[in-house]
Amino acid sequence: MHDGRGRRPPHVAGVHLDVLRVRPRLRLPHRTARRARGAPAGVATSPGGAGIRRARRHLVRRLPDRLTRRVAADRHHRRRPVGRRPRRAGAPGPGHPGAVRGAAVTADGPLGAVEVVDAGPLSTLQDRGRQGWAHLGVPRAGALDRGAAALARRLVGGGPDDAVIETTVGGVVLRPHRAVTLAVTGATCAVRVDGRAVAHGAPATVPAGALVSVGPAVTGVRSYVALAGGIAVAPVLGSRSTDTLAWVGPPRLAAGDLLVLGPTGQLPEPPPAVVVRPREPVLRLRRGPRADWLDRTGWSRLDGASYAVAPDSDRIGLRLTGPRLERRSGELASEGIVLGAVQLPPSGQPVVFLADHPTTGGYPVVAVVEDDDLDLCAQLRPGDEVLLRLV
Repeated sequence: MHDGRGRRPPHVAGVHLDVLRVRPRLRLPHRTARRARGAPAGVATSPGGAGIRRARRHLVRRLPDRLTRRVAADRHHRRRPVGRRPRRAGAPGPGHPGAVRGAAVTADGPLGAVEVVDAGPLSTLQDRGRQGWAHLGVPRAGALDRGAAALARRLVGGGPDDAVIETTVGGVVLRPHRAVTLAVTGATCAVRVDGRAVAHGAPATVPAGALVSVGPAVTGVRSYVALAGGIAVAPVLGSRSTDTLAWVGPPRLAAGDLLVLGPTGQLPEPPPAVVVRPREPVLRLRRGPRADWLDRTGWSRLDGASYAVAPDSDRIGLRLTGPRLERRSGELASEGIVLGAVQLPPSGQPVVFLADHPTTGGYPVVAVVEDDDLDLCAQLRPGDEVLLRLV
């Protein structure tokens, strides 16, 4: 593209040769802008504008490699990586209960947090449990030793629905990021703050950064750690409890978790002394809906019988080993199960269902444990002997 004297026309001067070869009939605008007829003042137009618009309707499929490399770096409209963009979870819609599985807190809240340094064999968050979901197959969960959990909340001035930490045999190690008052109840264990012993069953104020060690259970199984202000993890189906059967609710605690604290109220006056009397290992039973599956001989053998706690007992049920009970032969359709139900499988060894029990079962429920005796089930260790009494 040259004039008669071998020079380029003014409107293509300075344009790279490879661009001129892309489309021979492409008309480029003159460098001197002219105002179109009827256009407002201050708006420049070009007589070649229509040619450019027409050229954009055609796709240029082949460009020299050196040209594509040169223009690629200046593409401001590069494609973004394929995939979904992360979104922040919004609030559940009307009538929707929210997520089924909660998430561990991973950042400090405005009121501080407590870091889990060592979670032990099994440490979970528990409150009074989620009620009203059994018809959907969701267990109630909640603290197994309800009296010990309630005492821990009371010692730090917490509310009845505050979540506490439930440990299992091995204890837990915590580090608060701000000063906090805590109390440990339940199974007897050593409690230390930076190596210094503090009282079990009494409130203690811990400075920020101190290492709180709740030791292994000396007697009993489960200890409870309450923190002033409560633990502000998001509730799942109305509760902050962890269900170990279906794993509904917050996940089990792990090293590195940060538990955000809620606002603290005025601490109550501590009681003169906290007296926790040891209980006799006796479970009182009432006849259940399938009492007729045991005959008179079976009931006489059950009343006053001594059973040992099996090693595979957990938050779901207390398995007992001892005298075998003969029951009626046959099977039942699955039916509802309540807290404290005593189920009798074909093995003849009773099972006492606890907080994480399934909502239905197919074995006959021959008895139900008195509600006041359920806390004892939380502290019975494998091998402990327990006496069954019919009332």
